[in-house]
Amino acid sequence: MRVVGIETEYGIADPDRPQANPILMSSRLVEACRGCANGHTTRWDYGGEDPLQDQRGERRDRATASADMLTDAHEYRPEDGAVTLRRRRGSWEDPAHLNAVLSNGARFYVDHAHPEYSGPEVRSARDAVLWDAAGDRIALAAAARYAEDEDGRVELYKNNVDGKGSSYGTHENFLVDRAVDFSALASRLTAHLVTRQIFTGAGRVGLGQRSQEAGFQISQRADYMEAELGLETTLRRPIVNTRDEPHATRAQWRRLHVIIGDANCLQVPVFLKVGTTALVLSAIEADDERLDALVLADPVAAVGQVSRDLTLRSGLPLASGESATALEIQRALLEICRSYAGDADDALVIARWEAVLEALSRDPMEAAADVEWVAKLRLLGRLRDKHATVDSDGVATPLAWDAPLLSAIDVQWSRLGDGWAAKLAAAGQVSVVVDTHEVERAVTHAPADTRARLRGGVVAARPDVVDAAGWSSVVLDLDGDHLEVVHLDDPHRASHPVLDRLIRGA
Repeated sequence: MRVVGIETEYGIADPDRPQANPILMSSRLVEACRGCANGHTTRWDYGGEDPLQDQRGERRDRATASADMLTDAHEYRPEDGAVTLRRRRGSWEDPAHLNAVLSNGARFYVDHAHPEYSGPEVRSARDAVLWDAAGDRIALAAAARYAEDEDGRVELYKNNVDGKGSSYGTHENFLVDRAVDFSALASRLTAHLVTRQIFTGAGRVGLGQRSQEAGFQISQRADYMEAELGLETTLRRPIVNTRDEPHATRAQWRRLHVIIGDANCLQVPVFLKVGTTALVLSAIEADDERLDALVLADPVAAVGQVSRDLTLRSGLPLASGESATALEIQRALLEICRSYAGDADDALVIARWEAVLEALSRDPMEAAADVEWVAKLRLLGRLRDKHATVDSDGVATPLAWDAPLLSAIDVQWSRLGDGWAAKLAAAGQVSVVVDTHEVERAVTHAPADTRARLRGGVVAARPDVVDAAGWSSVVLDLDGDHLEVVHLDDPHRASHPVLDRLIRGA
């Protein structure tokens, strides 16, 4: 399968101090994460950041960009070649207190007012689940360390909304062939991104960005999608993000940065989110014209329509003038993608995809073990019945959707460690893709089949000579005289002579 990666921004709060500064808490959480790593970590290298280049061939003027778009802290651009020189630590602003590159190849850092875990590059949907789950373990360990070191404690939430109008992201990244026309890619991918929420949605109490209306919907992110295409990630959020920052050889690769997805506490939605999207991208790269029949007439409106349709029976207008339900579109995509299942992992994705769609088509509640929004809805339904009011005629009215209890349970669902999703998993009521022993190993070990092995391996073996690291670079301080930048422009490449020697201890 193609190279992919997942980024998760966690909600953060101090239960004893509701007004505590989330940026300061996040910064101290990163410090705690470095403490857990026992020195096997390094700072982030901003050399390859280029957030203002647009896939449509434009570049956003820096003066007109919002501050949240400027993820590149520095203007340094590496020269061509395998190794270049770089200035020493301290010659630019050192953001070490906000970043930690870990031995498993991931990055744990402060993104605006949230701690974020950016998982290492992987090459299967199963591995995406594995290192995503490892991120939760890392975040929990950092929170425990924080409680020991700081005058306070933090709770972390794997969700996307704060109930007050703000949304924070869970992003996916897919390596895509640069030869594919971007407008065709966006047009043919959009229907999948809009309709896949029927099995990837995490569920949400409240309708509207500020939960202005009572109700329950499938997706946490749906109400925040306001454009079809765009460079932004926090304003006018687009279904297809156009940032052109490949972190790889630009002439050969694009990095598709997907921001529409929900944060998932269950494993199967993560597996399907990554696996199905990767297969659809393979169909797009193959120029499969069957995808054109699924183009939506109004994708932005369709996002909200799908999210609010708990029956999965609402027809979506297509560009052709016909209509199809989200289930029908997903079934059509499944049939198309059968042609592009190239390995055993893809075959597992196809099998799970088909099984979940069949369960949803019979009765969504049949999919509660695999689909997060269904599992959450079932739990909330039981609570609504438990707290129902009974009138004089003996007719029971379930607890209203705007009841504070339901909103509280919605938030508590996603609390790391002891939330309702974690309790269901511990009770064996949800399906799993990877086991706890694998996850524990992934906390400290990087994937073996991508460049993450090099980044994580050298941080694990020789943190004393690693000055910084990024997605496509490792900055070494070998002799105390100058810095050398080892470029890792091929995400598939898991070996490099300089880094391999350091990892082996040679």
